[in-house]
Amino acid sequence: MTRLLIVRHGQTSWNGSKRFQGWTDIELDEVGREQALRAAVVLAAQEPDLIVSSDLSRALDTAQAVADLTGRSVVTDERLRERGYGPWEGLTMPEIGERWPAEHDLWRAGRPVALDGIETRDELNARAGAAMAEIVEKVGDGTAVVACHGGSARQAVASVLGWDAETTNTIHGLDNCHWADVRLSRGWRLHAYNVGAQA
Repeated sequence: MTRLLIVRHGQTSWNGSKRFQGWTDIELDEVGREQALRAAVVLAAQEPDLIVSSDLSRALDTAQAVADLTGRSVVTDERLRERGYGPWEGLTMPEIGERWPAEHDLWRAGRPVALDGIETRDELNARAGAAMAEIVEKVGDGTAVVACHGGSARQAVASVLGWDAETTNTIHGLDNCHWADVRLSRGWRLHAYNVGAQA
């Protein structure tokens, strides 16, 4: 059986202040490091055969906590990065609404935003999907831990399950250091979603 544990990184200071992070490389804060350590105990117990992470430090440090307990190394893949938000990165939702009211309304409605520097959902889906296809091929009948981000994790899950955009929008983004458990057994199935370690 192929098993994918798709994990969102631990908390950062920008998560706490509700700022768009995108490709900006923000480190885990103290809470996030504790979250990563707790999650690592549960994830390492699943005996992963492969650990893959976005190259951004908040995801990489989350993955490294699992690697430290398993003795495995982390493979990085920039295609697992968060959606690129360009000029919105570092801003809060109210700040974006003030500067780009029309685009903000579109984003809130789940509709495409055509703004230079902001990655489309289709672009995110394509790169995350390509990364997941390679991970599935590489891990074979084993278990992979995949550390990424809120947006890329949701698209990674959707790409493996073959969901369209409308279906993908029915699931909320993962909480920090929570994961989706996707398994291949007579077809791909979402076994669990937004699972986390007990505090």
